[in-house]
Amino acid sequence: MPNKNETQFVARLVSGERQAFKALVEENAGWMLQLAKRYTKSEATAADCVQESFLLVFRKIGDFEERSSLRSWIRSIVVSQALMKLRKSAQSDEQSLDHFIPEFDRDGLLVGPVSIANDPVEAVVSQREVSSIVRVAIAELPDSYRAVLLLRDIEGYSTRETAEALAISESAVRTRLHRGRSELKKQLLPTMSPKTLDDIL
Repeated sequence: MPNKNETQFVARLVSGERQAFKALVEENAGWMLQLAKRYTKSEATAADCVQESFLLVFRKIGDFEERSSLRSWIRSIVVSQALMKLRKSAQSDEQSLDHFIPEFDRDGLLVGPVSIANDPVEAVVSQREVSSIVRVAIAELPDSYRAVLLLRDIEGYSTRETAEALAISESAVRTRLHRGRSELKKQLLPTMSPKTLDDIL
C-alpha cells in the first residue's frame, strides 16, 4: 500500500512544484551518486548518470504508478543509466583477468601478501571491514563481470532481469556470474579464509 506522505509528495512532483523537485534532489543525489559509481568506477561518469537520471525522473514522474517506493523506482533508473554508460564504453575484447589470479611458487605456496586464511575472521576484521574489502574487490573486476555481480548479488535482479538490463542472453549472465564470483574469490583469497568466502559469495 502506497505511503500517504510519499503519494502526496509524488503529486507535488507531478504538478511541477519547484520546491518538491529541489527536495527530491537534496534527499537523493548522494546515494544515487554512490550507486552509479559502483557500476561505472568513475566519479565524472557517475555524476553524468545522476544528472541524466534526474532528468528522466522529472520527465517520467507522471508515469510512476507507485507499485514500488519512489526510491526503488529512482534506483532502477540510475542502474539503467549506469548500464547504458557501461555498454557504450565496452570494448569488444574482455579485459584481462591475469592480475586477479594468485601466483604460487614451485612448492605450491602463495606468492605475495601473507594469508590469514586459517584465522577466524571475527578475530581479524569486523563485518564492516569485510564488506569494504569485498566492495573494493568487486570494483576491480572487469566491467562485464562487475555489472552482472552487482545486478544479481547486490541488487537482487533475477537472471532474466539481468539479461534484459545488459542486453545479453541468460546463459551469458550465468557464465559471467560464475566467472565473476570465481575471480572475486581468487582476489580475496590472500586475506580471507575459504569458509568466509563461501559464506559471503
